[in-house]
Amino acid sequence: MSHDQVCPESTPTFGELGVPKPLLEELTTAGLTTPFPIQQATIPDALAGRDVLGCGRTGSGKTLAFGIPALARIGGGQARSRAPRALVLVPTRELAYQVRDAVLPYAQAMRVRVGDVVGGSSYSRQFNQLNRGVELLVATPGRLSDLIAQGACTLDDVRLAVLDEADQMCDLGFLPQVTELLDQIGSQAQTMLFSATLDGDVDTLVRSYLRDPVTHSVDPPVSQVATMDHHILKALPRDKDQMITEIAARQGRTLLFVRSKHRADTLSEHLVQSGVPAASLHGGKSQSVRTRTLEKFRQGRIQTLVATDVAARGIHVDGIDLVVNVDLPGSHKDYLHRGGRTARAGQSGRVVTIVTPRQRRQARRLLGDAGVTATAHLVNPGDRLLSEVTGAQEPSYIPWVEPPEPKPERTRGQRSRGGRPPHRHAGGRGRPAHRGSRSNPPASGRPRRSGTSGHPQRGG
Repeated sequence: MSHDQVCPESTPTFGELGVPKPLLEELTTAGLTTPFPIQQATIPDALAGRDVLGCGRTGSGKTLAFGIPALARIGGGQARSRAPRALVLVPTRELAYQVRDAVLPYAQAMRVRVGDVVGGSSYSRQFNQLNRGVELLVATPGRLSDLIAQGACTLDDVRLAVLDEADQMCDLGFLPQVTELLDQIGSQAQTMLFSATLDGDVDTLVRSYLRDPVTHSVDPPVSQVATMDHHILKALPRDKDQMITEIAARQGRTLLFVRSKHRADTLSEHLVQSGVPAASLHGGKSQSVRTRTLEKFRQGRIQTLVATDVAARGIHVDGIDLVVNVDLPGSHKDYLHRGGRTARAGQSGRVVTIVTPRQRRQARRLLGDAGVTATAHLVNPGDRLLSEVTGAQEPSYIPWVEPPEPKPERTRGQRSRGGRPPHRHAGGRGRPAHRGSRSNPPASGRPRRSGTSGHPQRGG
């Protein structure tokens, strides 16, 4: 493994990094002219075909750090049916969709087709897109393994593989599936691995699958981010729920972490009844509900999100300026992953941990393992100090009712969705335009469903 590369003092442009012209034009259109440190460090080596090991926290700009080189290296070639030419493995469904959406405009500029393969989504849709052929495939390990077993996909043509958030994939138990997938890729394929930490199972992946990688550790771990500060709020058990309610009623996007799905649901319902626009996010909810909830949070229609650790691994929403550990995380890694939802891409953020007297020793040990220095405060509900640290305020206590989603504006001459009468045959009854549908596709070509790939908490 080569030594860490030192970034030059002056920041180069994307053009100076060697990015092809079609991608440069798209970057300029998107208003991106100055690369983030992880991008300026890794893109030249990735474009040159080197294996790359990138260490950086979430929100540091890693998606384009691997997305731009991947598109540049496979652009101009066409994939065979069921045989992608580049593969991006991610731990969760939400992250898969965000990676797909982030690279899509650049892929269109390079005439590269992008597909996604994730658990909780339609088998028939994924089977059909693979059958048509995609050059870049974004996938969760469980569903991809499932489709390969059914003959719907092969990795024989993969020339570039990316492991994004590798530490989270290992933490979620995906290591056996990831290694099985990498074993199916030719030894000459280029491999890039991005992770917030490089210990344990991640180190095993690096040593087994990366050839003389260039290592770039250009973004500090979350505990050392200068724009993030950490606080411990000491509270009595009887006051904890009231404090949480006042914190959730603050202005701005707030992310509350709890340990269980039941706790997430009951707390979000309590907040709604107290007048706070809130919702819960956990692995027990369907993918469509999780996607809609995240979009509402991103749009600001929900100001507080109550999430479990597993579901939150896919939360990549800019503008979250407060993360609250309602329940203590299970490990220092979970603390760092939770904190990584704020202070993204140079923005400022704050992480607050609420502890009762019996939890103080455990909290000190956990934050010490995470390398975090936190300021401790003894607070009560309604305190000025609580408001100064978190922005807490008194909620309205009038139950919040979610307003209906805004209807899209119609141009002149455009019919409303329900304004056109259904097609009728001789019997006079409505008939669907197509006999097949996504929920009930034709029998031919429909892959069988595995009983393990759609595990709600593993995103695969």
